[in-house]
Amino acid sequence: MQRIKNSRAGEEPIVTFYGLTQLAGKRALLGAAALALLALPAAAQSDGRSHLAAETRADVSQWPRAATPSAITDAETEARIDALLASMSLEEKVGQIIQADIASITPEDLRTYPLGSILAGGNSDPNGDPYATPQQWVDLARAFRAAAQERPGARIPLMFGIDAVHGHNNVVGATIFPHNVGLGAARNPALIRRIAEVTAIEVAVTGADWTFGPTVAVPRDDRWGRAYEGYGEDPEIVAAYAGEVTLGLQGELRAGETLAAGRIAGSAKHYLSDGGTLNGLDQGDALISERELIDIHAAGYPPAINAGVLTVMATFSSWNGEKISGNATLLTDVLRGPLGFEGFVVSDWNAHGQLPGCTNESCALAVNAGIDMFMAPDSWRALYHNTLAQARSGEISAERLDEAVRRILRVKYRMGLFEDNRPYEGRLELLGSADHRAVARDAVRQSLVLLKNNRRTLPIRANARVLVAGAAADDIGQASGGWTLTWQGFTGANQHFPNAQSIWDGVREAVQAGGGAAEYSADGAYTTRPDVAIVVFGETPYAEFQGDIENLDFTPSEPLEMLRRFRAAGIPTVSVFISGRPLWTNPEINASDAFVAAWLPGTEGAGVADVLIGDRRGRARHDFSGTLSFSWPRTAVQTPLNRGEPGYNPQFAYGYGLTYRRGANVGQLGEQSGVLSDGANPDRYFVEGRFAAPWSLMLRDAGGELRLGEAASGASPRGGVSTRPVDGASQESARAYVFSDEGGDATIAARGVDLTRQANGEMALGFRYRIDAAPAGPVVLRVDEASFDITSILAASPLGEWRTLKVRLSCFRDAGADISDVSEPFSLSTRAAFAVSLEDIRLASNEGDAVCPAS
Repeated sequence: MQRIKNSRAGEEPIVTFYGLTQLAGKRALLGAAALALLALPAAAQSDGRSHLAAETRADVSQWPRAATPSAITDAETEARIDALLASMSLEEKVGQIIQADIASITPEDLRTYPLGSILAGGNSDPNGDPYATPQQWVDLARAFRAAAQERPGARIPLMFGIDAVHGHNNVVGATIFPHNVGLGAARNPALIRRIAEVTAIEVAVTGADWTFGPTVAVPRDDRWGRAYEGYGEDPEIVAAYAGEVTLGLQGELRAGETLAAGRIAGSAKHYLSDGGTLNGLDQGDALISERELIDIHAAGYPPAINAGVLTVMATFSSWNGEKISGNATLLTDVLRGPLGFEGFVVSDWNAHGQLPGCTNESCALAVNAGIDMFMAPDSWRALYHNTLAQARSGEISAERLDEAVRRILRVKYRMGLFEDNRPYEGRLELLGSADHRAVARDAVRQSLVLLKNNRRTLPIRANARVLVAGAAADDIGQASGGWTLTWQGFTGANQHFPNAQSIWDGVREAVQAGGGAAEYSADGAYTTRPDVAIVVFGETPYAEFQGDIENLDFTPSEPLEMLRRFRAAGIPTVSVFISGRPLWTNPEINASDAFVAAWLPGTEGAGVADVLIGDRRGRARHDFSGTLSFSWPRTAVQTPLNRGEPGYNPQFAYGYGLTYRRGANVGQLGEQSGVLSDGANPDRYFVEGRFAAPWSLMLRDAGGELRLGEAASGASPRGGVSTRPVDGASQESARAYVFSDEGGDATIAARGVDLTRQANGEMALGFRYRIDAAPAGPVVLRVDEASFDITSILAASPLGEWRTLKVRLSCFRDAGADISDVSEPFSLSTRAAFAVSLEDIRLASNEGDAVCPAS
């Protein structure tokens, strides 16, 4: 298969030390434990630019030329569109440009509202069930389509969109491929096309006909929570992949023909510069020149358009202060000018509401700038009425509305929706089929990058005694990452991935087949001394908001402690690192004999074992072929870090990757992280039994006595509230709080953080709790000045049973909290006796399970 030529800085690994004074030990606890989080001022960080570019208007003469294939605008199709437009009412035209989410619309609504599209967002499922069966997905699609056709007037079919971004990832039983960060390491366009073909078939099986992909972002700062959705930091990879993904999803466009059976519409996203925002902030601002916008961030669009991508999704992000969803020079002058795009542009999730003078329910500006379809998941009804009024008043011209509708109808005709011929729909045996899983397994093999293999620890003899350690080894959800079953990813039982294999499953199968013995231990304990230990660890799932981080330090301490125990015992160790981006892991690399970047491999863990486990003589069954598509950092604060930029000095360079045939020893790496103790951390407050820096615990008794940090532990001589570590999901991962008869407050506090984006994204304040003694009086949950009485919720919980509570951030905002400056994101108070244990206090995804208690 054809491959992209690897760009290498040299065959030997880079192992020199980084010459900085150590500011803080990697594993040092930064700040005292506290239930109210107190922070030091955040350190000023340079964005690496000498000036801020001022351009917001695009110069079309500077842009490359591309063109949608002429087959999409053939004369016969355009004539049919002319006739249909002439028969449509204004109400029907306005309906076509609005898309609603299945969590906020019913089939019955479509008998009244002539909407053009529905979508299933990352947390939207049939009947609100994230474990809905594939047949329930089929039934849902059919119910919506049937209702849309029952409305009097023009009979225009419905489009059904979904984020199938690494396989059909919303649906139980689907094939889940490695995320794009891993596929970029594979450097194989033919593989990418085959993955897209499989994804299209599995989406078609369940009744949807449009995926919001390919993602053609070029992430330039790995702190971005969506970095794993990009193929690499350099535009060469996305330029080679974008057209292949499009052809895999849609097939080639041919004049007079609709998409072939088993093909679906694609959507190149997010136009434009979502990977270039300052400090990697999601929905942030790309302060860059037009030249950089073109050369770096637009690289994927010409090949996608030339291949015939039918839709483009506009970004939340801004370019030099102006939201791109309202920038007519980019959406209209460039995209429909030199880029020659003839499909339609859809906005992102309520992104129009962020434009000046707009709300989620009203935004003529977006349409006039070039948005053809609003993604209005929960705001669709009011938006429909307001847009209709704007069309009647002329605020949105008849010409502009007709242009948007024409583009939407053009895509629907090309998709074959008017014929409604769906031979793959309902063929559930194809979902997660053996053939499809084989493609995913091959993709896993090709995505792995070998960073270290000292003493030729790999490959492992198949007849060896192998210990597989770390909870991540047997967690398919963690291996799959964000956008898996739910928006922020899935953490739960492997049973929800039928026919899938965890990494442990794959290793056990390979070792047993070779006559060896395999043992699994989450904590690294073993009954018989192993010949080698494979330790699997890494990031837990996330998507945007939760995934944005301040620096690249991999902070959990348990994996490093486990690796050091094995080393002290003389047991060779292989680290398999699960992550959506390169992270600073020098201590872990030093403690490992071999270190593999496995990225987010998905449901086919056997692909990892195919490469790690050899035959009985230790000969490789499959060699490593992946190379870094993102540079690996030398320190945790080495961001941005991109090939070709001034001062480029990574630990492992773009294009680096060892193989069994081409090995090299990696020397001791520097263990100075460079992280200061006052970095911002807006969404994780108390995790793994610790208060995440910069947050601290603050306890206050009924009389006002305040105790901070270490002084907060234990009991106050005046009563109030006391706390101590207790076991939760793991040893001492929780803290017990005992309130005396007089009561008190337990608060997490810090210098203010801005949670506006998280509130707009419907994130929730979540925590696990166990009632140890029922409350004798009202219990109040507070974020800054906004509070809710949660007594009834707590009183209904059985004693001694762990439960989870999520309260939507927007509820606190609506109750008066200044979400743009939150200094106390969690406070629990009572004026009566009460005992509760708490763990995992953080912002969490609202998966339909968040509440808004009565004030």
